[in-house]
Amino acid sequence: MSWFESLVLGLVQGLTEFLPVSSSAHLRLTAAFSGWEDPGAAFTAITQIGTEAAVLIYFRKDIGRIISAWFRSLTDKAMRSDPDARMGWLVIVGSIPIGVLGVTLKDQIEGPFRDLRITAAMLIGMGIVLGVADRLAARDESGGRHRAPKQRKTLEDLGVRDGLIYGVCQAMALIPGVSRSGATISGGLFMGYRREAAARYSFLLAIPAVLASGLFELKDATEGGHVSWGPTIFATVIAFAVGYAVIAWFMKFISTKSFMPFVWYRLALGVVIIVLVGMGVLSPHAGEPAH
Repeated sequence: MSWFESLVLGLVQGLTEFLPVSSSAHLRLTAAFSGWEDPGAAFTAITQIGTEAAVLIYFRKDIGRIISAWFRSLTDKAMRSDPDARMGWLVIVGSIPIGVLGVTLKDQIEGPFRDLRITAAMLIGMGIVLGVADRLAARDESGGRHRAPKQRKTLEDLGVRDGLIYGVCQAMALIPGVSRSGATISGGLFMGYRREAAARYSFLLAIPAVLASGLFELKDATEGGHVSWGPTIFATVIAFAVGYAVIAWFMKFISTKSFMPFVWYRLALGVVIIVLVGMGVLSPHAGEPAH
């Protein structure tokens, strides 16, 4: 991998990790459109450490409170009803599905799931799901001629059941094209949570999963020696800087705006991929030339 490729891929990772458009799909597509080799699941996982570092810094006060309250709840029963301590437990609960499936489906994630036809289908399918969830949230928030606005849930209403459902939604993002934030935010909106609440829990829930995945791939890459370390570290730093700016913008955006621009983008991109693969312009499989 060249330094220019790592710069571009780092920018793509940082720009798309927190938006509901799938960063893994965009890394795969950027390489395919540019005629570069597929950066692979290991590169994606390692550069995600950079974007998760941005989450750690952006939400540092929340994370500090959650960790402190969680540790105190281990020995102090009274602390177990504290909202921050509960959030710590719920992040652990919500991380179970992706941990189990990530290990179980590792070979598929690094192989068949990276087929561009699957990526296109997921972009379109999850785009439709996100669009429906967004419409339901908008209807509740605005009400109607014969219906008063409906109060949607906050993170204080989050329980084990909802935490596990969030976790299952997050696990779907193991398939490129789904989008971690898109899947978890959609799940949250369907369960009746406010946009900001769904997004905030989505970001917090991603921390253990992404860091564990990145460190796991880091260990394999160190032992296997198949990663270009200089460019990969450079891309990770770029992803961190860009990702921090995107988080700040996105949290403000969702408080007043609809997700529909992302929905239309996903649908259009999915259709373009299907057309280009069908015409032989793009090969659906990594490492294979187009026809």
